[in-house]
Amino acid sequence: MIDYNLILETAFIVSEGIAAFTAILFFKDIKNSRYRYFAFYLVFIFFCEIIGMFALDYFSITKNLFFNYFVIPLEFLFFYWLYGCQSLQNKKLFIGFSALFLLAFIPNELYFVKNKHIFSFNYTFGSLLLMFLVIMEYYKQINSENILNFAKNKMFYINLGVTLFYIGTLPFWTFYFQLLSDYREIWDAYLKYFLISGILMYLLFASSFIWGKRSYT
Repeated sequence: MIDYNLILETAFIVSEGIAAFTAILFFKDIKNSRYRYFAFYLVFIFFCEIIGMFALDYFSITKNLFFNYFVIPLEFLFFYWLYGCQSLQNKKLFIGFSALFLLAFIPNELYFVKNKHIFSFNYTFGSLLLMFLVIMEYYKQINSENILNFAKNKMFYINLGVTLFYIGTLPFWTFYFQLLSDYREIWDAYLKYFLISGILMYLLFASSFIWGKRSYT
């Protein structure tokens, strides 16, 4: 029997590698802009994935701890910076959303780690904050004078990818245990969506370097 989830998991990692490789390949086009940090981010995330697969066995760190308390928080903080400082050009958004996200670890550790009504409170809260930034970015793009040039806007591809993955899978990670115990078919379908949307997100990130040659605002 074909294990489609295993195929999708492999494709997920490959898509991360494609995004990182594309970022390196087109780095010369963005090396003088702040989007170079997006390239650094993609390479960093890919290496973290490789470390999580092969290197953690040599250290006394579990994969859950590595991703939940290091990789995923850095992902959210980076996107808050990318949206707040780079695209929306509002440093207060970055600082405020980052502070709220980090403070969410307090109730997560005090209550939600033991109480499994929400799978990961800080991840859910972080995704909700990111959703506000995504909506603000869509509003900005729709009202831009260069809306017809959306295909040349890096943030168009990034925002669409973030929407599909982080926002689209928000209910899955919020009600993970409820779906797993009571609605297994929905859980299975949503798991496949999580993997497929992740693949699409990283391919869209790669596309932002290929077709998003200019940063229209």
